[in-house]
Amino acid sequence: MRAQLLERPAPADQRPLRFAEVPDPSPAADELVLRIAACGVCRTDLQICEGDLKARCLPVVPGHQVVGRVEAVGSQVRGWSVGERAGVAWLAGACGACAQCRAGRENLCSEAQFTGWDRDGGYAERLAVRAAFALRMPEGFDDLAAAPLLCGGVIGYRSLKVSGIEPGGRLGLYGFGASALLAIQVARHWGCEVYVATRSERERRRALDLGAVWAGGYDEAPPVPLEAAVTFAPVGEVVIAALKALERGGTVAINAIHLDRVPEFPYDHLWWERSLRSVANFTRQDAQEFLDLAAAIPIRTATEEHPLEEANEALRRLAAGEVGGAAVLVA
Repeated sequence: MRAQLLERPAPADQRPLRFAEVPDPSPAADELVLRIAACGVCRTDLQICEGDLKARCLPVVPGHQVVGRVEAVGSQVRGWSVGERAGVAWLAGACGACAQCRAGRENLCSEAQFTGWDRDGGYAERLAVRAAFALRMPEGFDDLAAAPLLCGGVIGYRSLKVSGIEPGGRLGLYGFGASALLAIQVARHWGCEVYVATRSERERRRALDLGAVWAGGYDEAPPVPLEAAVTFAPVGEVVIAALKALERGGTVAINAIHLDRVPEFPYDHLWWERSLRSVANFTRQDAQEFLDLAAAIPIRTATEEHPLEEANEALRRLAAGEVGGAAVLVA
């Protein structure tokens, strides 16, 4: 099969992926093999390919927003059949036995594995996935539109939960890329007032079109104190801007797997029981809740299609801030 291999991290403009023919995967007893229809290109992929996130195994096929059809079923798998549509997301496995897993926090499992980081992902024509971690995809989304739901959508949904925002509350979204485009649709469905901060004038207009009541820059204070905020930009100064905008008792949820730094800031910004919380991955329950909600709303995705052989160009455009919505690879 054809696949994009990361053998050594490098800047996106140096084309870190090598397009190659590799053996087709065979399913282990507890696995499915999917024929991939679409795979979203995520900022986490970019961070792995450029080395901001240290590679865990090389070579590796990146990609963790995968939609495909079951092509083969392992001998011990029950409940999946050849031809069914399935999704594969960031969480590729967890031990199921530790205290975190038993408490429903498999996203915090120290033995967790991740698609496109610990095992091959979706920048390819096929992939193997543990059947227990494959996701049921709702009807109503074609493959291209469904792919961005599987990371940006799910992690955005968990970020809203971690922020503690209540229906009808005042929510800030800091950064307005692919994940925030989906999170704002959930927040508006919940009746929230949404305030968006982004450096892009184009994204400010898009936020207002999607129902935000205010959109400004990172250096501008929203017109009212925020009850909760989610930061999407991997920049510590943006986290502090969101913290400064909070009402007493509010929470900033940091939606980033990598952050450049958190600068020194006055304790007064944190005083009055304001909170900073990181968002680490998501659980299968989060993913299925979000997918069902996305179908009910229904959430609409904005995508930019690239053939599989142009994965390096998709990464370059993402790094340069040129992607409107989410880039998606199609085999």
